[in-house]
Amino acid sequence: MSVAFRRESDEEHREPKFELPLPPGPNLVTARGLALIDERIAALETALAAAPEGDEAARAPIQRDLRYWRARQLSAELAPVPSGDKVEFGVEVTIALKGAEKTFRLVGDDEADPAAGSLSFNAPLARAMMGAEPGELLPFAGQEDAIEVLAIDVPE
Repeated sequence: MSVAFRRESDEEHREPKFELPLPPGPNLVTARGLALIDERIAALETALAAAPEGDEAARAPIQRDLRYWRARQLSAELAPVPSGDKVEFGVEVTIALKGAEKTFRLVGDDEADPAAGSLSFNAPLARAMMGAEPGELLPFAGQEDAIEVLAIDVPE
């Protein structure tokens, strides 16, 4: 019989499960970001303890996520409190972007949630603003003076 018509099981046709990729570069975190990592690990440990012992289908994704978050916890570097004089990790920056006023807090990769106003320090918009001071006009996305830094605040 031809190998083309052989089918041992459905398992060989499933997409393989890979480890979650770790973002490149330093794992800078705010104090809130570090607390969120700790909370995720605690929730995953609770979920793993509640998963049936022999049920690998239920346990494997939890274990994979737990490995990711433990690696993020071990590599976390608590960033120093920002000075507030310029755009840097941990500040809240208010900008005018193409005429619309927006406020973002620059945080670590795992804490970022743009819809909630938290922007990863590795995001292109954040990188375009790094080191800027209030009143500066900055290029972004091929457009000169696309960003105006209006205010910088150090959140508590």
